[in-house]
Amino acid sequence: MSFKRLILWQWVTVLIAIAAIMITIGVILYQTADPQQKRGTNIEKGSPAPEFNATDLIGNPVSLNQYRGKVVLLNFWASWCGPCVREMPLLNDISQTYAKDVQAIFINVGESKGTIREFMDQHQFDFNVVVDATGKLSGTFKVTGLPATMIIDREGNFNRVLWGELSEDMPIEQWLEEL
Repeated sequence: MSFKRLILWQWVTVLIAIAAIMITIGVILYQTADPQQKRGTNIEKGSPAPEFNATDLIGNPVSLNQYRGKVVLLNFWASWCGPCVREMPLLNDISQTYAKDVQAIFINVGESKGTIREFMDQHQFDFNVVVDATGKLSGTFKVTGLPATMIIDREGNFNRVLWGELSEDMPIEQWLEEL
């Protein structure tokens, strides 16, 4: 091997080592970041929720504006998402318990109507679902991972934004009652 090739290989090795170190530092920083930062969201409590117009599974139009004056619980989910499926019974119970005062809107992200119907029938859920097959609606709400749950107050402002799986030890019912 010529001297020039040897030097070239040394430089390539050094560059690969530097890239590996940079990637390692990036992974460490990502893993230690706050979950809110990982999601890339800048939704703040009290900021107005964006208006949307969508269609539910039955074909009815749904907009956030039609529920002004009511507390709205938005949940972004998909049937392939394990944490989404695990939190569904809790959300179903909450939506039924607070149906008089809270409008629950379940937004399925990226799936066909047939897949959604099959999932709903299989799990015997009776809540209505908004279809976000293209992901446009989830993009409007800055959802970058599932599940995501948002509580919107009577004036149409964000009150809570919860990234990830909900659990029974979270005071969701208390938050809803406060509104």
